[in-house]
Amino acid sequence: MTINSDHQLIKYQEIGKKSTEMLWQLWEATIEGATPAQIDDLATRLCQRYNVTSAFKGVGSRKNPYRYVTCINVNDGVVHGIPSTIPLQKGDIVKVDFGIIDEGFYTDHCFTKSIGEPSEEDLLLMKTARRAVQEAARKAIVGNKVGDLGFTMQSVAEKVGFSTVKEFVGHGIGFTMHDEPQIPAWGKIRQGLTLERGQVLCVEAQVIASKDDGVYMDEDGWTIRSESGAKAAMFEYMVVVQEKKPVFLTPTLQWPLY
Repeated sequence: MTINSDHQLIKYQEIGKKSTEMLWQLWEATIEGATPAQIDDLATRLCQRYNVTSAFKGVGSRKNPYRYVTCINVNDGVVHGIPSTIPLQKGDIVKVDFGIIDEGFYTDHCFTKSIGEPSEEDLLLMKTARRAVQEAARKAIVGNKVGDLGFTMQSVAEKVGFSTVKEFVGHGIGFTMHDEPQIPAWGKIRQGLTLERGQVLCVEAQVIASKDDGVYMDEDGWTIRSESGAKAAMFEYMVVVQEKKPVFLTPTLQWPLY
């Protein structure tokens, strides 16, 4: 969507703040011994407490609709992970993706967290993925191209020998979960659609700790995993395109990594 008034922007900021408060409670619950299913149950209760609707539950085909409030991926799980009943343990890299619908507005954002102090390689993975997405999100200004954002994410990841997933992309958001434009985590400078003032974007990347890696779908029909078995990290931020610097609707940039 494109925000056309200060009233709309303020309203979306309020909803983004609410969604961020909820996601932080999921961050706090992502600890050793907890199961992804328990974290998802908490997300369900939070939606009830905050009087909002899950943005994820029910999406997909009629034959295989998504039945959960979060997507939770562990280690080689990359995106769209069904919350499992396996307890989290030290050394796990956990991605929690979450969104709500409130007064017709959608949110969609994600954090990555290590269970316990991470190894040097895992810390590099998380820092690289976070920096890739943050640097790209800060380029969501009027006149820049979608390719500028994608090139930034790809370059940051590949500089340290990692890869960005090509099959899944960031996107516009607003009164629907997925809107134009699509924002791949790869691209070329000054190519693609031109960003316009007021566009609401979800800037995201899944970064895999290996070079030129691929992905495959798990037998559950939802969870996407790295082909090599390498760990992945994912971050996602919601921004509004502005003239000089974007407005972050989900201000999670300074959250701890563990």
